[in-house]
Amino acid sequence: MTDWLNMPLRAQSEALAKGEISALELAEAHLAKIDARNGDLRAVVHLNESLRAEAQAVDATPLEDRAPLAGLCFGVKDILDVAGQPTLCGSHAHPQSAHADAAAVTALRRAGMLVIGKLATYEYALTGPAYDQPYPPARNPWNLEHITGGSSSGSAAAVAGGLMRVALGTDTGGSIRAPSAYCGIIGLKPTAGLVPEAGCFPLSPSLDVIGPMAAAVEDAALVLDALVPGHDASAEIGQEITGLTIGYARDWFAQDPAADPALIAGMDETAGLLSQLGARIELIDLPPYQPLEDTATVILQAEAYAIHRDGLAQRFNAYGVDARRNLLTGAVLTPEDVEVARAVGRSFADLVDQRLAHCAALLAPTTLGPAPAFADFADGPFWTVMRTMPFNLSGHPSISVPCGFTPKDLPLGAQLIGKKKGERTLCRIAHALEHASQHTARRA
Repeated sequence: MTDWLNMPLRAQSEALAKGEISALELAEAHLAKIDARNGDLRAVVHLNESLRAEAQAVDATPLEDRAPLAGLCFGVKDILDVAGQPTLCGSHAHPQSAHADAAAVTALRRAGMLVIGKLATYEYALTGPAYDQPYPPARNPWNLEHITGGSSSGSAAAVAGGLMRVALGTDTGGSIRAPSAYCGIIGLKPTAGLVPEAGCFPLSPSLDVIGPMAAAVEDAALVLDALVPGHDASAEIGQEITGLTIGYARDWFAQDPAADPALIAGMDETAGLLSQLGARIELIDLPPYQPLEDTATVILQAEAYAIHRDGLAQRFNAYGVDARRNLLTGAVLTPEDVEVARAVGRSFADLVDQRLAHCAALLAPTTLGPAPAFADFADGPFWTVMRTMPFNLSGHPSISVPCGFTPKDLPLGAQLIGKKKGERTLCRIAHALEHASQHTARRA
């Protein structure tokens, strides 16, 4: 029997067009896999009860009248609205049912895709894992004793665990890319503002981005094309990368005591593979990381507190303990603090533009090590070291791709950073790297 969920979206679409599988059968395959694995993974928190009926409607539509991605399925992080389904944002403080789809969900439905259901998130896309939310935290398919990373936790677990090929996530400081790295999948953070954000509960509007998390680069590119019609992120998939210059920011992480030796080795191997594929690798420098993360955090905390000020005043005890503590840090920040942070962000964005003026992409780690264990959080929040947040600050697109594994078989991730609205080139490079390394061929 064909494992359809292990087939790329394009192959699934071709099989649907040829009648090798029906949309209903494909939907049933998703539901069967969820039934078999979700009890362990805790990725899906609400199933779309209309999925079978929607799939049957696709099957009843003449082939020539179907949308381009008709019958393909996707999951939705539970801070994006899906009409008729609950949007809890992972919080007891947010018991709502959506009356309309988020703009991103509407775009994928217009392309013919079907919503499988809602996926776990850290509370209000803040910190985690936590156990005072409406559902327990999602678990890493590679090792159930380890976290997925957040806040797009359920999206990462669902894709890595084979429950679905693609899911929507959101990224404010790395919430698409870090869980993707920890779970060995592809995470694409598009250019700031590229994907419409209406119907997504905000964390920090200046930094928030919606994007796809996927089992393969081409899957992510196809979904981005549906999210932003005419953008054509998949247009260069399969083309060689010979002659492209890639700036390798090795000094940005290799001397950091937190960098796992396996991560350093994986990054160097990734740079070597890109060179073997014909790219020219050039060592570049970037400013010290921590001040950039601190700067972006000022903006995030100030904007998040402004969004939740009334909610905290009215439903304080309904928020989780970690969420309350996190949000209240924004209360001490002044408009002057935020403006200084924005100025630093503009300066960093200009510097990245300068580096990209003669590079097709930049190469850096996504995180500095593998997913921590749940036990690491026993005494409270445990900060995981990443290299993602500056590119929310600058607005540049980036894509996380697997770059190896630790000796204990936990995934590691590298990210490629590109010019604004340069997702086409990013996906071209990431696809070439994906096929050269074969890391995504391994399944949890």
